[in-house]
Amino acid sequence: MNYIGDKQYWDDKFLSRGDKILSPEGSLVENIKYLKNGSVLDVACGDGRNSIFLLEKGFEVTGIDFSIKALEKLEHFAARRNLKIYTKQVDLTAEDAFKALQVFDNIVINHYRLSLDNIKELENHISEGGILFVCGFGHKHKVDSKIKEEDLIKPEDFESLHSSFELVRYIENEDERGFFVTYIFKKTV
Repeated sequence: MNYIGDKQYWDDKFLSRGDKILSPEGSLVENIKYLKNGSVLDVACGDGRNSIFLLEKGFEVTGIDFSIKALEKLEHFAARRNLKIYTKQVDLTAEDAFKALQVFDNIVINHYRLSLDNIKELENHISEGGILFVCGFGHKHKVDSKIKEEDLIKPEDFESLHSSFELVRYIENEDERGFFVTYIFKKTV
């Protein structure tokens, strides 16, 4: 499974980005009420726009990303706000990407499409009643040079979760950037 850009692309992007954190994902802000109190694993967290938002809302957050430059910026943003963040560099394309990670009350995946094997592995890293929040470019998005077909989140991506997760909410929206989907699942067993 590919991702939008390679490691060098993202390291360069985060190095060149200014010293101001971006706003959190609108869908996460609008749907935060669905999250279970406690811990959050922010998958492909980048420089932490969602991690910082969640920390400020009282969650304990672990951010994982394959870009060390992104994680360094996230740590900087958190320290500047006197917030405690846990970070770990993880290659999310690896089959065992989640192997060394603990169990969390919530998992947030924003603008990243995990492999089907890693999606299935998520059930081992989320507590009962925990929330899996997935948001990104959806199956109806028009592919281009930056967003490829393999980057699009598709309904069939989550078929392996049906036995242990319940779909709580599904949202589609479109704006000038393209077509987006949000899936909110609750772990039932």
